[in-house]
Amino acid sequence: MKQITVKTLIAVAVAAFAPIVTAEPAELTEVQYLFNTFFLLICGVLVMFMAAGFAMLEAGLVRSKSVAVILAKNISLYAIASLMFFLLGYQLMYGQSELELLGSFAPWRPTETAGADTTLGQPSIASWFFQMVFVATAASVVSGALAERVKFWAFALFVVVLTGALYPIVGHWTWGGGWLASLGFQDFAGSTVVHSLGGWSALAGIVLLGARRGRFDEDGRPRVIAPSSLPMVALGTFILWLGWFGFNGGSQLSFATANDAYAVATIFANTNAAAAGGVVATTLASQLVYRRLDLTVMLNGALAGLVSITAGPLGPSLGQAAVIGAVGGLLMMAATRALEHLLLDDAVGAIPVHLIAGIWGTVAVAITNPEAKLMVQLWGVTSIGAFTFFSSCLVFAILNRTLGIRLHRRHEREGGDLSETGMRAYNIGQEASS
Repeated sequence: MKQITVKTLIAVAVAAFAPIVTAEPAELTEVQYLFNTFFLLICGVLVMFMAAGFAMLEAGLVRSKSVAVILAKNISLYAIASLMFFLLGYQLMYGQSELELLGSFAPWRPTETAGADTTLGQPSIASWFFQMVFVATAASVVSGALAERVKFWAFALFVVVLTGALYPIVGHWTWGGGWLASLGFQDFAGSTVVHSLGGWSALAGIVLLGARRGRFDEDGRPRVIAPSSLPMVALGTFILWLGWFGFNGGSQLSFATANDAYAVATIFANTNAAAAGGVVATTLASQLVYRRLDLTVMLNGALAGLVSITAGPLGPSLGQAAVIGAVGGLLMMAATRALEHLLLDDAVGAIPVHLIAGIWGTVAVAITNPEAKLMVQLWGVTSIGAFTFFSSCLVFAILNRTLGIRLHRRHEREGGDLSETGMRAYNIGQEASS
């Protein structure tokens, strides 16, 4: 056997490590490009999976006679949002700004024309995909609130306007370099831009639609409408909780440096702490107020906590994040009672969760982030709320005058499943004999 000398070992070591020692900066940029791309795509997929969470949550909270149509609304709204964000929404949101109010009216096109361009940090199509999956979340909020009495096609047309125009315009004001961004308004992942926007649209819808028949008695007292499947509601909540890590964590938009990795880890931990705070606070409150546990309140408490931390998941400590989530959960409970006193019927509690907790979360940024100004945060919440609510009222009013937005009394009584889809979600007791 040939003797291995020290000189040979040194030569092998030098050869093995030579690629690392002589690596060009361009190769390091390519590695960052790969990490950023993978990170955005994985987080985008997690956010897309939230569509399943919303579908399960809403299907479980409505009555069994309305499950098939709510599932049809959820898959269609995601598809509509995907296409509208390509045809109009992305450029309105991120295109060349006009007076800091909106971007350009044009379909989106990838920046790259001949393969990968590592100088961009990530492919433009990966950025587009991640931004696109956010859009359907706002529409899902509306779907749940208006459930069991809104017509499918009227809702679908509203989603076209919401995802193609209303959401992108607000997004341009904030994330697209518009006038609110110039003022210093901060909303990291969308407590207001996504969740409150959906909540304001939902509020406009339930005001114009009216309550489900039988939701309130002759004296205006609320009646409990039993959900079709609490296990499905719980499953939907856990799916949303999981997807929220992509929602908030992915909004860092980069995973190419040690600082990025630290920020994403912090965001994940704070997101989880806020959801936990929401659950614990609403569990204790439901026991104190109702003298029993209320599972739907506890599940919505988790979601309210998640919405609350979304505007600023990087700034707080773990303890602060838990408190922010707990306050969001308690505000959600108070808002639910307030809607009932106003005879407003939100079928799944979407407005207390997304609108009220979203407002709180946006304001709370000024508490945990010294760079955020309270008056700017309040001004952003107010201006976005006014624009979205009155624009949504106008769209729903036009749809009501043309198509009509509410199911016929008989169809509502029988359930939208039969009138809108011609089938029941559950065939128990209805199987045809063979």
